[in-house]
Parts: sequence; structure tokens; C-alpha cells
Amino acid sequence: MDKLFVVKIGGALIDDEELLDQFLEQFSQIKEKKILVHGGGKLATDLADKLGVEQKLVNGRRITDKETLNIVAMVYAGGINKNIVAKLQQKKCKAIGFSGADANLIKAKKREHAEIDFGFVGDIEKKSVNNKLISKLIKLELVPVFSAITHDKKGNLFNTNADTIASVIAQALSKKYDVELLYCFDKEGVLENVDDPYSVIKSVSSEDFSTLKEEGKLHKGILPKLENALGAIKNNVNKVFLIKETQLKNHIENHHGGTEICL
Repeated sequence: MDKLFVVKIGGALIDDEELLDQFLEQFSQIKEKKILVHGGGKLATDLADKLGVEQKLVNGRRITDKETLNIVAMVYAGGINKNIVAKLQQKKCKAIGFSGADANLIKAKKREHAEIDFGFVGDIEKKSVNNKLISKLIKLELVPVFSAITHDKKGNLFNTNADTIASVIAQALSKKYDVELLYCFDKEGVLENVDDPYSVIKSVSSEDFSTLKEEGKLHKGILPKLENALGAIKNNVNKVFLIKETQLKNHIENHHGGTEICL
């Protein structure tokens, strides 16, 4: 099987132009087949503020009404996605940018919740991904770059968690490739003590995750990453790591640092 890296980056990196450029330089140098998935950053929130569109959060989760959907679609699938693609082209990486609606690559269902209407928020799973078409793109030596926008094939776009998109893409392609999923963020890995950057936990299993969560040792921002990372390793993704974004090249060349997710 050919090696495939599915790499996910988040908002903090996207908001820092210099760091983003350095990261994309490392990403472009990956010799193996690769896919990039990106989140949103502060740009959508800043634009919403300028337009006077109130942002509603319930338990830290964004409610995506129609006005907010228009903003995140413009920013995520438009400005951010095309900026990343342009920078990768500059680095001689044949990137091509997508939302889930393009060529029906990722089909979502509106999130259902007994008490909360999240609006245009979509949930996805492994079968949501058009893995055959993504494989064809990879065979053409193109590098897909996915934004956090999906669709329902009924004309509706959805705001969808980028960590989940990375996980389900990795799962869907694991039958055809030796997939390694990398969540790149601003920490050295999963930290036992969020205030101690050197307290990296070398590996986390489902049992470890439950224990750490019960003990309150996990920062709320790391929870969705770990949940999606565990979902990937349970569904035949060969390797899953959480690593510091500046260590991408070092990790790929030396498999050093970060936190490995285990069964």
C-alpha cells in the first residue's frame, strides 16, 4: 500500500501568516501522498463582528444560523482555502482546494440534538466521504486541501468540525492507503498538565482518555481532537499522532515527539 498522510491544521496557525508559511513549506516537502484539512481561525468571527452578526455559542459550540453560514462559507471555503492553495502552488505543490460540496466529496447530515438547534451544522461519518474520487485526485498527483464546509446534496451547505473531517477522510481512505493521520496544533502533544509544556503524554489509549477526562486533566480544546483521533485508530487508520505544528518535518523524517494514539 502507498503511504498517505492526512494532516489537519487549526485556527491558531491560520491566524499567524508567518507560522502558516513555515508550516506549508514543511508540508510541501512531504514526498509521500498527502491531504491537508484546515479549520477556520478568527477571520470568520472578526468578519461577523464587522457585519454586526451576533455569534451564538452553547456550551462552547457555535450555532450556525443562515447569516453565520454565509460568513463561514466565504471565509473557510473561500479566503482561507484559496490562500493556502496559492501558497502551496508557490512552493511547487500541486494543491487543489475543496469544500465537501465540490464534486460531492463530503456529504453531511444536519446535526440532531434533543434540546439545541445548531442550525447549519453538519455531522459526517466514514461513508460520507467520496473516497473513490479523492483517490483519483491523488493518483493525478494532486494534493487536496479541504475546508470545514460540507453539504447535504439538497442544496444546503454545513459548517462541520475540521477535526472530524480529517478523521473520516483518513478512515475512508484506509482501505486503499497506509494512512497516517496527523493533528498539528500549538502544543508539543497531549499534556498531562496544560501549564507545563514539557508534560507530554507519549501515548493515549481509549482507557487512558477516559481516565484523563475523569480526572479533569484534559483541556476542553483537546477533547474533540482526541475523540476524533481515537475514532480514526479504531477504524483502521494505521497511525495517529497529535504533534506540534512546527515539528511536522521532524516527525515525518524521524517519528519523534508528540502523542501517539493507540487502541
